[in-house]
Formats: sequence, C-alpha cells, structure tokens
Amino acid sequence: MSEAWNRPFFHEGMRHFQDMHDGRRTAEAIEKHRKHYAFWDDEIEMISQAPFFFIASTWDDYVDCNIKSGDPGFVKVVDDNTLEYPEYDGNSMYRTLGNIRKNPNIALLFAKFDGKSRRIRINGVASIHDDEASLSRHYGAKFVVRIGCEIYPNCPRYLPNLAEGLPSPHVPREGQGVPPPPEWKTRDYIRHGLPKTDPHRVDANE
Repeated sequence: MSEAWNRPFFHEGMRHFQDMHDGRRTAEAIEKHRKHYAFWDDEIEMISQAPFFFIASTWDDYVDCNIKSGDPGFVKVVDDNTLEYPEYDGNSMYRTLGNIRKNPNIALLFAKFDGKSRRIRINGVASIHDDEASLSRHYGAKFVVRIGCEIYPNCPRYLPNLAEGLPSPHVPREGQGVPPPPEWKTRDYIRHGLPKTDPHRVDANE
C-alpha cells in the first residue's frame, strides 16, 4: 500500500464545509464503510468492461482533466490494488504524463451513464512504464501507466440515463417537491447520521 494513504482522507478545507452543513458524521460513515484498498468483484467487472474513464492530474499550477478511452479491456486490474492502462498515440502535448512525471498523485472516475450503476472514484499513485513486458500487455501502447488505488465508490443519482435519453429523477426541479432519496441514505450505518437539514433524514430516535 502506498505511503500516500497515510494522510487523512479529509483535509481542513473539506472539514470546513462538512461542519458548516453538519456533514461530518455522514462523511466519516462513508469513509469507514466504503473506502477500501482491494477491488471488489463488481468493480473489477465494471473496470474491465469500461470503454473510457476520466483522469485528473496536477503539478503546481498545472491542472488537467482528461478522458482515456479504448476497447473494453484496455484498462487492466493487475492485482488487488493496482490497475494499468495504455497511453496511445496522441497530440504530443503529454499533459497527463507530464503531470504524473512531476506529481504521481492522480484521480480517476469510472462511470456508466445508465442511471443506475454506481461510480468508482479512485485516488491513485501512478508510475509510467515503457519496458517491453509492460508494453506487450497493451497493443499499440506508447507507454503504460500503472496506478496503486484508494477506492471509494459512490452513487450515480445525478447522472442521466443516456442510453434511454432520460434525466435523473434525483435532480431538484422547481415545483416537483423533494426528489426521491438515493439507496445509500437508507443504510443502517448512515441513515441516523445524516445532516440535520437533509430532506431525507429520519428521526434519530426512531
């Protein structure tokens, strides 16, 4: 496991807004019950079938958000905690690789826009490889990026169902009342710890 994971999951800026809106209990319940360092079976399946994912990288004032895509299977889970993907021929800017070379801390997002599949969010520590063994696992790769992962899935409630052209029913809309709650708010470890102003909160003495 990377030494990067020794740092707290939340920093002072995050805590500021958690405390402003009574969200610390919810945030800590999510960290305790959802953050993990070995891929779950359904996450391996989703990643192995993904035709794309989003990646964010930074160094100093340079911030970059990109999408990486390929045929399903182009992202490979190589062990319990590690995945890798190929860098194909591009536009010669090397913004993602350049940032990784200077700062290996990145973030990944896997999402299916079907209105139901949860997102997989990953904090990663990346390394760049161009040795023969690594390249041979990814046809057409110029480089291979290997990532040690801190994983925390979360719900897709605001994502539209693009396959059927349907908007999310959870988006607040004027004149439609309180949207339905997402499933995760009903779980025993979190339902009584929701913020006091949460529209889906149940009485803590229930």
